[in-house]
Amino acid sequence: MTLVAELDLPDLDIADPELYGERWHEAIARLMDGGGWLARSPLATIVLDREAGEHFLRTKAAIFPGRLIAQLFGIVDGPLHEQIEGNIINTNGDEHRRLRSLVNPALAPRAVIRYRPAMREFLADLWAPAAAAGRCDLVEALCKPYPARTIATVMGAPLDDAPRLHDWSMWIQRQFDPIALSDADQVAIIQRKVGEFYDWVRPLIARRRDDPADDLISSLIAAEEAGDRLSDKELENLVLNILVGGVDTTQSQLAHAVRLLALHPDQWGALRADPDGLAARAAEEALRFEPITPFTARLLVEEVTYRDVTFPEGTVIVVCAYSGNRDPAVFAHPETFDITGEGKGPRMLTFGAGIHYCVGANLARAELEEALAFLARRIRTLRLDGEPVLQSVSGIYGTDALPIAFESA
Repeated sequence: MTLVAELDLPDLDIADPELYGERWHEAIARLMDGGGWLARSPLATIVLDREAGEHFLRTKAAIFPGRLIAQLFGIVDGPLHEQIEGNIINTNGDEHRRLRSLVNPALAPRAVIRYRPAMREFLADLWAPAAAAGRCDLVEALCKPYPARTIATVMGAPLDDAPRLHDWSMWIQRQFDPIALSDADQVAIIQRKVGEFYDWVRPLIARRRDDPADDLISSLIAAEEAGDRLSDKELENLVLNILVGGVDTTQSQLAHAVRLLALHPDQWGALRADPDGLAARAAEEALRFEPITPFTARLLVEEVTYRDVTFPEGTVIVVCAYSGNRDPAVFAHPETFDITGEGKGPRMLTFGAGIHYCVGANLARAELEEALAFLARRIRTLRLDGEPVLQSVSGIYGTDALPIAFESA
């Protein structure tokens, strides 16, 4: 057996603020071309292939390192610390199983269906101003406001609150970005945004206890497993988790999906010809080909030996979804963006794996499918109208601007 620290591994700084776009793709391609399945980043070991990635995401010997990250960056008090302590992703064992059993039914595929009509209404309303112009920044016109309105509806909040929900999501999501956590000013803003959200959601939960409606918060209040219900504090943090994971992420993945389709006119033509049949496949392929969660971290709580390599307790593992989703041992044509393939194909790593698999995956898929089908029915030809403005991959791999030009159908 060989200790991981004794291996001569290639380096990649995943907190490099310039790591995005082609530089990001080329960096990962070099690592994959080297034939190895591991790389080294400051403070972490990167896992590159899908099989190994899924192993480390599923092993009971690993936990999400949220509390460790908070300690490393000096977050020991305040609303952000309170949220990290209560975040479902930082719970394990019986506590985690209990919370998941209570929240999963509210976001199951059948439960999410009831929000699709509202999604279609939001898309139609948002698209109307851009349709006649023949060009727009799709992030500002659609990708940014659409998931915020959807999550407001899911929560049972007034649509007027959607911009606030978007703002909170964008900031609170940065608790997972080492670049943001290295900046004291940004940490102070994140602390304030978490406090604002708590102040907003607590009276909403109180109202729903007295006056239930057809929304997520009411469903969570009513959820019961073997006589057990969620406390107010658990409700607050679950709703916050769903907000943080359901706005910035969907916005970013939708922007990447349209960018990829604009770069592949044949794929856009295929989607236009069969939006009902191919929207789900287009969403899945965008999730595989350009995941907006390029890295998922785990902390080993005991020693693990895998493929004759020993990883000591305390090792931080970073699973790379981008390389895992392009693993040639798993995917037939990993470097080809193709929405026309039959069937679901192998499971990708974009939503994670194991007990911490993304709780909002069904809602995200529904939003992507509805948006791509909507656009395919209304745009005949699609092209980029300038360079997209991409964020770094250190947190959510987002898009700040996506200028497109189009001919309406």
